[in-house]
Amino acid sequence: MDIGWDDLRLFLDVARLGGLSAATATTRLSAATLGRRVTALEKQIGEPLFVRQQTGYRLTPVGEELLRRAEDVEAAMQSLTRWREGSLPDRIVRVSAGPWTSAFVCAHIGDIWTVDDGIRVEFVTTTDRVDIGRRAADIGIRSERPNEQWLAGRQSGKVAHAIYAGRQLINGIAAGLFVGVTGEGANVASARWLQAHHGDRIAVRGNNSHSVRELVAAGAGLSIFPCFVGDSDPRLVRVAQPIAELETDQWIVTHHEERHSPLVRKVADRITALMRAHQPLFRGKTPIR
Repeated sequence: MDIGWDDLRLFLDVARLGGLSAATATTRLSAATLGRRVTALEKQIGEPLFVRQQTGYRLTPVGEELLRRAEDVEAAMQSLTRWREGSLPDRIVRVSAGPWTSAFVCAHIGDIWTVDDGIRVEFVTTTDRVDIGRRAADIGIRSERPNEQWLAGRQSGKVAHAIYAGRQLINGIAAGLFVGVTGEGANVASARWLQAHHGDRIAVRGNNSHSVRELVAAGAGLSIFPCFVGDSDPRLVRVAQPIAELETDQWIVTHHEERHSPLVRKVADRITALMRAHQPLFRGKTPIR
C-alpha cells in the first residue's frame, strides 16, 4: 500500500479541524473534492477513518491510529524541508550548569535564545564541572572564578542559600528534622554544610536536588536551597536569613577563543544580563514570606 504524503496532509487537516468545511480554508480545495479524497484514502486503508455526523467528522479508532502515524510523517517531512532549505542551523551552543541554575535558565529560554539566532542550544546539566577547555560545553555557569589560562569569565552576581521548610508544618518539619542529599549531589557546599551542622537530625535523604525539594514541600523536613529556588517556590518558606558562609559568586565562563564567536558571545551576554536582572532573587533580598 503506497500512501502519498499529499493524501496524508489532507487527512491531517480534516482530522484536526473536525470536518470538510473547516478544512477547505487550509487546503484550498472544495468540500466535495476533500470528501472524495478522504473516501479514496479510506478505501486504500480498508477501514473507515471518520464517523460522519451533522456536527462534523469524528475519528474512528483506525483514524486515531492513522493520525498518530501521519503526525510522525509530518514531523519527518518538516525536518527534511528545514534541512533542504538550510533553515536548521549546524551551530550548537552548549550551556553547562548545575541542576537549579540550569532549570532557571531553561525557564527563561526566551531571554537567551530565539529561532532567528541561527543556532541550536543544548543544556548540559550536572553537578560536575564540565570541561570547557575540551569543548564539552561552550558556556559554563559556575560558582567561582575560572583559574585556567584558556578560560575567560565574567561575574554575573552572587547566590545566597538559606534553610527552607514546607508551608505545612507537619511530619519531619514539625519535629525539626532535616532532608539531606545523597549521591553526587552530596558533594556540593550546601549539602556538606548541612551534614556538618545538622547531620544528626537528617531523617530523610534524596539523591537529587529536585527530589529533596519535593520532600521538603511535602513536610519531610527542612533543607537548604539557593534563595532563587526557595523564594520562588510558593510551597516553601524561608525560616532564617541566608547563611553567610554559603554565599557564592556566579561566573559566566567561556573558552578564551570562543568568547569572540558572535553566536557564543550573544548567548553568554544574554545569560549574564538575565542573571544580573534577577540579582535580588539570587541574593535572597526578597522578603521572607
